[in-house]
Amino acid sequence: MDKILTDIEEKVNNKQRLTREDGLALYACDDILWLAGLARRKKHEVSGRNVYFNVNRHINLSNICVSRCEFCAFGVDENGSGDPYVMNAEEAFAYGAEAVDYGITEFHIVSSLHPTMPFSYYVDIVRKFHEEFPQIHIQGFTAVEIFYFTQISGLSIREVLSTLKAAGLGSLPGGGAEILNDKIRSQLCPRKANSDEWLQVHLTAHELGIKTNCTMLFGHIETLEDRIDHLIKLRELQDTAPGFQSFIPLPFLPENTNLAHMKRTSAIDDLKTLAISRLMLDNIDHIKAFWIMLGLPIAQLALDFGADDIDGTVIEERIMHAAGAQTQKGITKEEIVALIKESGYIPTERDTLYNVIRTY
Repeated sequence: MDKILTDIEEKVNNKQRLTREDGLALYACDDILWLAGLARRKKHEVSGRNVYFNVNRHINLSNICVSRCEFCAFGVDENGSGDPYVMNAEEAFAYGAEAVDYGITEFHIVSSLHPTMPFSYYVDIVRKFHEEFPQIHIQGFTAVEIFYFTQISGLSIREVLSTLKAAGLGSLPGGGAEILNDKIRSQLCPRKANSDEWLQVHLTAHELGIKTNCTMLFGHIETLEDRIDHLIKLRELQDTAPGFQSFIPLPFLPENTNLAHMKRTSAIDDLKTLAISRLMLDNIDHIKAFWIMLGLPIAQLALDFGADDIDGTVIEERIMHAAGAQTQKGITKEEIVALIKESGYIPTERDTLYNVIRTY
């Protein structure tokens, strides 16, 4: 084995932080099973043999979006093709409420950057859900949406987050990070929050006691250096203001996007990226294998590559499926439990804040 990999293994075993050069060396490593073993040991230090999941309902309020990112197959123009829709508050509430009997513990509310809906619309929806179902956690609105709310309301990031928190918002999802490199963002998503704005939303949320997740969209025009730099930026923010609960690496799905000519990432790339994320992000406890995008077989394998969370039941996911995801739009709790058990781990139902509800 190369000396640099031996040195990396020694660093991991001694709980020393990996460098940018270490991260790139791990991507260059061809010994995928060695990499899996290293990430798996690190995961076991944090979570043991538990693999977490939750029972949640995804609610996508609208697909009408002013951003129209190059990598997105979900957003459409208000008067264009693609079946534009926007739920009113009553429709959104009914859509969420119909899933309550499934035993959900989370409403996962994300939307688009709608050109005309006011900030009050989003606040009212959160308040309605919280008043009717105070026992169900509301995770809602990516940092990109939060920053957009500042633009349409004239409020600061802190004021927007404080208003939503007072209405019942419990935490933020991690979407919209894409790659935290503004040269790339200027090509792929120039009309939405830049890198510093995305990071500032999460920093402010953490200061307000609002837990968040974080993501990385990989496999498009970024380099391996860009991926490692992205992870280091997340790690640095977590050092400054802890609050990230989990990291979710998201492989880019090119179908039906403006980048449809690109090839989807390989299983090896997906698994390597999960493992490297576990090793680089030494201050973020949970690495999530988002089965909707990875597919269930790769998500199962990911549990041996450092992932300790497989997301949730979802019930109906729309955004990734617009980009050609071939997975089911939702699965049952029983299916998740069986998948985790088959992988040799302990299925552990959690709430959004990683409080354990039950092990199976």
